[in-house]
Amino acid sequence: MRTLLHSAVFIRSVHTAIFVVMGGLLLGFLLEVILDHITPLTWIAVVVLLLEGVVLMLNGWRCPLGTYAERVGAIQTSESDMLLPRWFTALIFPVCSTLLAVALALLVLRLLT
Repeated sequence: MRTLLHSAVFIRSVHTAIFVVMGGLLLGFLLEVILDHITPLTWIAVVVLLLEGVVLMLNGWRCPLGTYAERVGAIQTSESDMLLPRWFTALIFPVCSTLLAVALALLVLRLLT
């Protein structure tokens, strides 16, 4: 019997919600450094986003929720583990990594000037 935690819809929903929150945090961080308005939220974003990077690195550059979803049989490897189109999810790592690198570089620039 499948429980809610093993449901593909539940896992995809949670994963999508986390993505939306993390994406908002990344965009807020980028906006703050572009506007040169460094606040405590900036530092919270830096810590959370870098921790996410460590988790991804330790999990072979795969999201642990995707790995979990495959392990419990909720999705197949070829399926998206979010409630977003496959073409969109394929762009998340390159786009978000680039935005994070730009935001971190701008932060360093702002702090040094």
